Amino acid sequence: MSEQEVLYKVADGVANITINRPAKYNALNTSVVTTLRELFKKAEEDDFVRTVILTGAGDKAFAAGADITEFKGKDSKTVRPLAENGQELCKFIEAMSKPVIAAVNGFALGGGCEIAMACDIRYASANAKFGQPEINLGIIPGFGGTVRLARLVGLGMAKELTYSGDQIKSDEALRIGLVNKVFDSVEALMSGVDVLAKKLATKPGVALNLAKQSLNNTWENPHQSNLKFEVDVFCKTFDTEDKVEGVDAFLNKREPTFKHK
Repeated sequence: MSEQEVLYKVADGVANITINRPAKYNALNTSVVTTLRELFKKAEEDDFVRTVILTGAGDKAFAAGADITEFKGKDSKTVRPLAENGQELCKFIEAMSKPVIAAVNGFALGGGCEIAMACDIRYASANAKFGQPEINLGIIPGFGGTVRLARLVGLGMAKELTYSGDQIKSDEALRIGLVNKVFDSVEALMSGVDVLAKKLATKPGVALNLAKQSLNNTWENPHQSNLKFEVDVFCKTFDTEDKVEGVDAFLNKREPTFKHK
């Protein structure tokens, strides 16, 4: 993978990590997810970095989900490394000692929404859209979506979004608690995120880390068990006929005909 597919910059105590595949709506292939893990680890180990911003290049997408081309031909065994790679990234973001702000500038779908939910704070532009559309491929979220979405917006709303695969706009995401704040434009979003990141960078690092640990501990034990369950059943969906049909229909730009088996 070209190193330029994920950009990394540090200034004023803030690490900026940018998924840089705008022509692909910043889709998350395996190499991008792996590089994100490496860069978040780099930020965690850099004492100069106090806060991290994660965003996507351009104004159309934060990350429009997984790269569906990688699903072709996968079954429950061969897809497991892909799912576990994504879950390890999200768990690292969630557990790292420094606050992570997601600047959602467009589509945050599937794995993109799941990574945003692993961040501590989510700011969005007015054109942002969120969703877990995996059901339309005959599968379910696999990067922690069914677990974190329910925690953030409540079980009923999480079920509706996951079962329907519908996308919601940023104002609705704000209403249900999926995002913290909405800005009129991408420029205003990035300015607002920068202000918050620099503000948090001035806070006492030890206390900030301990506060984050304490907040995360409110759901730690069942959370881990649920993540394992999710990845198990996510992998099982790759043994279904509906997964084969859903992926083929997506790649060939046609409507899928599911057999419910």
